[in-house]
Amino acid sequence: MTKEKIPVLLDVPAEMRQRFRKNYVKITRGSERLMLFAGDQKVEHLNDDFFGPGIAPEDNDPEHLFMIASRARIGIYATQMGLIARYGSDYPEVPYLVKLNSKTNLVKTSEADPNSTQWLDVQQVDDFREESGLKILGVGYTVYLGSDHETEILHQAAQLVYEAHRLGYVTVLWMYPRGRAVKDEKDPHLIAGAAGVAAALGSDFAKVNYPEKSGYESSQVFKEAVQAAGRTKVVCAGGASLDAKSFLQRLHDQIHISGASGNATGRNIHQKPLDEAVRFCNAIYAITVEDASVEVALKIYNSEINSEN
Repeated sequence: MTKEKIPVLLDVPAEMRQRFRKNYVKITRGSERLMLFAGDQKVEHLNDDFFGPGIAPEDNDPEHLFMIASRARIGIYATQMGLIARYGSDYPEVPYLVKLNSKTNLVKTSEADPNSTQWLDVQQVDDFREESGLKILGVGYTVYLGSDHETEILHQAAQLVYEAHRLGYVTVLWMYPRGRAVKDEKDPHLIAGAAGVAAALGSDFAKVNYPEKSGYESSQVFKEAVQAAGRTKVVCAGGASLDAKSFLQRLHDQIHISGASGNATGRNIHQKPLDEAVRFCNAIYAITVEDASVEVALKIYNSEINSEN
């Protein structure tokens, strides 16, 4: 990545701009794209994504995700501070993003609008980084647009982005329209609006769901969100489990047709046995960061030899 392509943000103090640039380069691996390995579902989905038919038995152990993150090629691994504090000493080489809010799926949207308040502040994350020596490069937060709690959520998100930039961290906002006022969470126009809100909040990356609209190709209608975000980079959630070829083709389309800047993938990776999960991570990384074709990525996934970091 050239110096001209590294963002210059006016809310990053002069003395922190070098740190921010270094973190940005590390998180994108020197590209303009992000390969985010999402491991925050232990709270979000409880044990639904980690135990059951079709899921590798080792996925029930949180350390499985750390093992993947340490052996695979990724941009950053996102999870909660408690897990990083518990396992980080054994996996100091992993680049981390601390997810600063989370909620379970026990209360359904039909019962109450979603609300997920901040667990820790960014200064506490920075203190932990300094004391632990771990590679904490960014922070993340979920925004539920359309919720009855939207005003509080937006306030927290704005404060988090501002404080993170003041300390040189990269920010990723999970932008999910959700609540009783939201009729269709996958509506392309609504997702584009959410991407625009992430830009207004000042986030570096916006994680959104891949849109769906009857009679239209998702890769085409997703262009609206990428444009609406402007200089904020848009990455797509991995979503429900797909076969490898379909997933990699969809990712390639998101980047090369829609103009997305990467992906944030969780269960499609960690529900696999360790060796397969690492190979799939490397295949995703190849498309996202190295601009590989689907065919090349599939060869990486099907290979018995893992690429090294």
